[in-house]
Amino acid sequence: MAQKFRVVIVGGGIAGLALATRLGDSIGKSGRAEITLVDKSFAHVWKPMLHCFAAGTAANENDRISFLSQASRHHFDFWPGEISGLDRAAKSITLAPVKEPSGEVILDERTLEYDALVLSIGSRANDFGTPGVAEHCLFIDNLVEANGFNERFRMELLKAFGNNEELDIAIVGGGATGTQLAAELHKALDLASLYSFGKKPPKLKITLLEAGPRILPAFPEAVSAAAKKQLEDIGVTVQTSAMVSGADEKGYMLKDGTRVPATLRVWAAGVKAPDVTRNFAGLKLSRSGQLEVRPTLQLLEDDNIFAMGDCAFIAEKPVAPTAQVARQQAHHLARYMPRWMNGAKLPPFAFHNKGAVVALGDYNGWGTFPGGKVFGGGWLRGISARMVHLMLYRQHQFELYGTFRGLISCLVDWLDVFVRPAVRLD
Repeated sequence: MAQKFRVVIVGGGIAGLALATRLGDSIGKSGRAEITLVDKSFAHVWKPMLHCFAAGTAANENDRISFLSQASRHHFDFWPGEISGLDRAAKSITLAPVKEPSGEVILDERTLEYDALVLSIGSRANDFGTPGVAEHCLFIDNLVEANGFNERFRMELLKAFGNNEELDIAIVGGGATGTQLAAELHKALDLASLYSFGKKPPKLKITLLEAGPRILPAFPEAVSAAAKKQLEDIGVTVQTSAMVSGADEKGYMLKDGTRVPATLRVWAAGVKAPDVTRNFAGLKLSRSGQLEVRPTLQLLEDDNIFAMGDCAFIAEKPVAPTAQVARQQAHHLARYMPRWMNGAKLPPFAFHNKGAVVALGDYNGWGTFPGGKVFGGGWLRGISARMVHLMLYRQHQFELYGTFRGLISCLVDWLDVFVRPAVRLD
């Protein structure tokens, strides 16, 4: 019996899971190919929600999608593991050992062979080698880190509450992640105060540091100005043109010599590919470690290896590392890869800008249409933009779950409001 064509997808983020689901429902279900998804976690979360998980204003138990469950429903296989090596000659990847938090090895190092490999391993914040950042700052690039930050946030909040002290938090990076995190942390304290039995909640001092001249640089200046004013109205200190030169256990040092004290220090600036890409010998990388690909999303050096999402860089026509880009690239490969398997040429990927949206908790929100026109803000507190942000999340759920299970998920979330606290307290 002839061996099936083997498609291995590494990374179960927005792009990776969407591609595995679509290919599984087409060529996996029909038996034309064997689809395997690899990820170091056992569950998928929508990355634009990580700041909510970090603040505790969203219950990630309800927002996770089990890879094993998704695989069984959509005709693909799931392997837990983290890629550590690539052998293009042997058409195989190496997966690092899977370990318990104690360090005990659960699964030894393994190899996985492929006929087509799709790398969708996402990105991380970029500390640009700034001294002390790796040792003294928290990151929220994945669910484990977001949950880790939330644990620290709740413990420091409890300490501040018990000692009647102020809690200082400083966030580096005025892009969407840092800006939304600042608002969401204030929302978390507002919600937590509802459960304080009348006692005055601790004062939360948040400082947002942005090296550029304004926050939200991907949005029009009007949105940046309005967002800055909204953050300041709820008590966030926004410092622009604030270049961080170092970090220690007590705060940040700025290039102009001033210090920003902070008990919790978050780094949400810059974008770079995971360090593992530098282990892939012979492949051309961008300055931030992204894999350079042709417009077809194939590597420059290998027709059988693709890269998409934040870890890919199209040198001929770069696109921003956003969720909508990753999603469109997954749809592109899901549509054309089955034909490519039969010898057809791949058409180039074309990005269709659908606009952008940013939501500052329940306080305000703004969006832009593809032409640049702004909506949201105003006396309705940007309800239209905040609803669009929620709809994008629901769209992602419906794509992966299907209509019926997507509706059930919405219903469960709605009912959960009446059962659980509005913010994570334990």
